Amino acid sequence: MAMDKMARPLTQCLQCSRHTHKALHIRTFSTTPPSRLEVEQQTPPPPPPNDAPPPAQQQQQQRDPYTVSTRHAETQLLHHQRRVPIGSRRRRAAMASTTQIPFSQLPYQCFQEARAYLKEDRDEKLGAIQQQRERIERLRQKSVPPEYAWRHENRVRSMLTSLEELKIQADINDPIVKKTFEDGQGDMSKPIYRHLADKQWRAYKRLILMQRITQMNVIPDVLPTIDPTVSTDLAFPIMKPSSIDNTPRLPRLKRIQHGDFVDSALSENAPTLYIQPYDKGTRLVTIAVVNADVPNVEKDGFDYRCHFLAVNIPISPTDTRVQLGQLGDDQVVLPWLPAWAQKGAPYQRMSVFILQQAQQSRSQSQAQAQSQPQSQSQSPSVNTATDSTSPGIPLDAAAIRDEPKYSTRLGFKLRSLVDRFALQPVGVDLFRTKWDGSMEGVMQRAGIVGWDVEFKRKRIEPLPYARKEGGRYR
Repeated sequence: MAMDKMARPLTQCLQCSRHTHKALHIRTFSTTPPSRLEVEQQTPPPPPPNDAPPPAQQQQQQRDPYTVSTRHAETQLLHHQRRVPIGSRRRRAAMASTTQIPFSQLPYQCFQEARAYLKEDRDEKLGAIQQQRERIERLRQKSVPPEYAWRHENRVRSMLTSLEELKIQADINDPIVKKTFEDGQGDMSKPIYRHLADKQWRAYKRLILMQRITQMNVIPDVLPTIDPTVSTDLAFPIMKPSSIDNTPRLPRLKRIQHGDFVDSALSENAPTLYIQPYDKGTRLVTIAVVNADVPNVEKDGFDYRCHFLAVNIPISPTDTRVQLGQLGDDQVVLPWLPAWAQKGAPYQRMSVFILQQAQQSRSQSQAQAQSQPQSQSQSPSVNTATDSTSPGIPLDAAAIRDEPKYSTRLGFKLRSLVDRFALQPVGVDLFRTKWDGSMEGVMQRAGIVGWDVEFKRKRIEPLPYARKEGGRYR
């Protein structure tokens, strides 16, 4: 009876008309697809041609060095397209989010008014430049007694320095010049870009260089002092065989930071040196690579060893690359010797010095031109009226090789070379070497004696303990 009372409400709920099953509408067949499948059933686009790159490569080729603003995009640009991002990351992000309007045509009234004012100031500077040039030309054409020739040359040199400063002041405020320099497209043949590059180098990289050579005591161990005026970058070639036929590929250069350790297999080949001067003209330099940490067991100290010496190397603001392994016989005094250190010896400092050779004055150049035959002095390629100085006084490499103290590697004194030929140190670089796994093979291939010698520290025996009589302790 109780069960019937409990089941009655459930029975009434099941018999409710709201729970009666109704027949569902059956969709008839049709020739058109449903709306949710219209996108999926579309005909695929025609395949790309056979010569078209895959989609991933197409995306890599679309990287713009002016607009990449993330680390991932910069890495793809460097690795896949072999291109370097141009300008700062903030500037590239701004260019990517704005329209491609030329910088000189930005529609800002204040900007255009400022450019008009800077143009008027530049026109005044150009007038001063032309006036200074006319003064220099009149001064050069003026004849002076021989005893006052030095005073005349100093005045011309001072006026030329003022002329270069006027050229810099004429373009220093131009926003187009600053943009071009920040994009890495500056022409180093123009004074303004040399000035900006010199200012940028002295703000950071020169400080790092001076810190390295000061902390590692290159100065005064090799030379008493130096004031670098040219920037240097050292790079060693990397020879990698091909993965197909093991043929050597074109060498790839590896840049070396100032003071870094270089593997012996890498330093076996002569490096490439990039020397960037920041003043006008071509000059001749001497390059010397000196090791100041050669162990000397007999005197319990260290000696010097010259690993490379070459003279009469021309450099200019636009010609900065010097391949030490491809110089002529009339330039090389001592060919490249791999940087090596014996097992157990401390690391050794390999210092690279750039020494500027003496230059001829204008009067000396004119006297030399007058001493030449008349047919050569009237050659159109020689213009002694406009050239204030020559590239430099060349040195005789054969005569230097005949002197034993400069042709001998061990015991080489760079200070003696600087004093003997009136050289001026203008640049320096540094890298270090130590014993590694490939040093033995490098020394054997170079014919260096001592690859099987190992240095060990001398053990200092302790002093004997003076034992006193035991009776006094009882």
